Amino acid sequence: MSYVILGRAIKSEYLAIGTLATAVGLGVFSTSGKKEAAPPSSGKSPVETVKEAVKFNASSSEEEQFIKKFIEEAEKEAKH
Repeated sequence: MSYVILGRAIKSEYLAIGTLATAVGLGVFSTSGKKEAAPPSSGKSPVETVKEAVKFNASSSEEEQFIKKFIEEAEKEAKH
């Protein structure tokens, strides 16, 4: 079977191949690109770096202390 596109007969297998090639091409293109350089290590562990980068959205100082205490306890349990 063929379809008439812009006055020309195009076979359905060519349309299928074109569709698959376009989908694969877009996938490859979207995953490629400029890679960001990793920040230079400052000698800190990744956990310490994340702790400094993450901000708590606590509504009070008590809530912030509770979160910090919970994290410390979870780290102690993870080390055992």
